[in-house]
Amino acid sequence: MAVSGMNYAPKGKAEAVVKPGEFKIAAIALDHGHIYGMCNGLTEAGAEVKWVYDPDPEKVKKFQEAFPDARAASSEAEVLADPEVKLVCGAAVTSERCALGLRVMEAGKDYFTDKAPLTTLKQLEQAKEMVAKTGKKYMVYYSERIHVEAAVYAGQLIKEGAIGRVIQVLGMGPHRVGDPNSRPDWFYEQEKYGGILCDIGSHQIEQFLYFADVKDATVVKSQIANYGHKDHPGLNDFGDCMLVGDNGTTMYFRVDWFTPDGLGTWGDGRMFILGTEGYIELRKYINVGTGDGTSNHVFMVNKEGEHHFEVTGKVGFPYFGQLILDCINRTENAMTQEHAFKAAELCVKAQMQASILER
Repeated sequence: MAVSGMNYAPKGKAEAVVKPGEFKIAAIALDHGHIYGMCNGLTEAGAEVKWVYDPDPEKVKKFQEAFPDARAASSEAEVLADPEVKLVCGAAVTSERCALGLRVMEAGKDYFTDKAPLTTLKQLEQAKEMVAKTGKKYMVYYSERIHVEAAVYAGQLIKEGAIGRVIQVLGMGPHRVGDPNSRPDWFYEQEKYGGILCDIGSHQIEQFLYFADVKDATVVKSQIANYGHKDHPGLNDFGDCMLVGDNGTTMYFRVDWFTPDGLGTWGDGRMFILGTEGYIELRKYINVGTGDGTSNHVFMVNKEGEHHFEVTGKVGFPYFGQLILDCINRTENAMTQEHAFKAAELCVKAQMQASILER
């Protein structure tokens, strides 16, 4: 059983887009387990992890067990001074991700950070300014779309017009806390993790922008609460939000930390995408009640009938190869900078505007 989404690091088919040694990367700040998923995706696409740095030697040692070619750097500066490193991956404490990115881009390298990529609008402006100054990328690991085959396949179906124009997205992103003692202290400090709508809500908002072809949106209503973790008053264990896109589409999402122990994975992530000619349901991580251990279920109903696809191992994760080529060719095929920043902006605004429900 996968206990915690913090350790979600899927592995896919290795499909290199570059020759060995052509694209070298580094990992700095191993505060969140998503660093493994980020580096898995990139190495499967042909990247090589040359360096790893974190102040905690135990984290470095564990990382090297997964990526034995990575050399332990003596400092962040040693990594940033290496001209061979083209992209730096970081999974710092959420409130520190922007500052790391500014240093990375100032050093002349592209930056790939775990979500949420920042926690304040001031940080967003700083990131935008550094991108404009350096021409470097500030890319984001929005894993619940780019590293989930069901979501990748849904995107392909939508682009093919299988359900017409998308008009509404409904997302549910439940997570499991697991053993509270297994979580770092910053996980329970809102100023550091950004709040639930900024943190795991960022996945939901990014998917809305992508699936519904939204360039900008308004946060209509957002709410947060701490219903069941009174011993950690800084934790939002529930949040929901409604948005309206600039093209008239809408979204509602709910995120929470109430996955029961009896579920066979860390969260029953689901999404419903309504189009003018059909709809899609994603059951991303588990098909509840079947006990068959499968995931990545895509259900679609349109004018041609009812369809069910189980796509684990069949779709892959094209984002990572596209990101590598974007860094080499200075293109924006994996994700535009505007899109990455807009999702960040909206998740911060959703958190800032949230009313507090009964605690």
